[in-house]
Amino acid sequence: MAQPVRGAPAPTTEGGAPPLIGVTAYQEPARWGVWVREAALLPVPYVRAIERAGGIPVLLPPTATLRGIDALVDRLDGVVIAGGGDVDPDLYGAVRHAETGPPQPQRDRFELALARTLIEADLPFLAICRGMQVLNVARGGALVQDLPSAVGHRGHAPETGIVGHHPVRISATSLVGKILGESADVPTYHRQAVGRLGRGLTAVAWTDDQVVEAVELQGHRFGLAVQWHPEESRDGRLFEALVSEAAGR
Repeated sequence: MAQPVRGAPAPTTEGGAPPLIGVTAYQEPARWGVWVREAALLPVPYVRAIERAGGIPVLLPPTATLRGIDALVDRLDGVVIAGGGDVDPDLYGAVRHAETGPPQPQRDRFELALARTLIEADLPFLAICRGMQVLNVARGGALVQDLPSAVGHRGHAPETGIVGHHPVRISATSLVGKILGESADVPTYHRQAVGRLGRGLTAVAWTDDQVVEAVELQGHRFGLAVQWHPEESRDGRLFEALVSEAAGR
């Protein structure tokens, strides 16, 4: 994969257009104007990060029907599987922990099907926080449902509703390492994490307490997942790498 060069022209597809980057969305009650209704939502930092990297963001709401996912993926150049609530532990054969959030069956079904389709299509993707957990479950892995009780501290989500930071060490030979280097200080907000790794996934970044912070899908042209929130950082290199690879599709 060619690395993006800062200051270089924005990447474009063979047709000369910026690459279309699908990004998954929440489905939650929301308020705007005089309305309080269920809505497909996406925090704006995802949109801005994709735009700064030279891509065009396309919202992917968690549709109730899975028909057409192949056609959807065929029309995109890359995908971001965004953060969000907890994946239902029933999907990886675990007993629900008392701290695990309520199930979101429609989003779980959609994103698991999407992840499997992305893998089959060899489409470039970046999975973020919940997205990394979705990818792991899609590959038959399991999750740690409550990190504070597992590692004995709350450093991965220090304050409720406020993004924290912590350092990670990265395998220098991994794609993430080639993009970011052997270490990084990253924005963090997660109470769950990857436990048993899924098929074909390799851990490539860790915190000091040995929590897996990034994985790569072996044999995939660009299949990266990070447990932190790069959209909350000024460092746009992961998004630049995704958009650059998507432009070459």
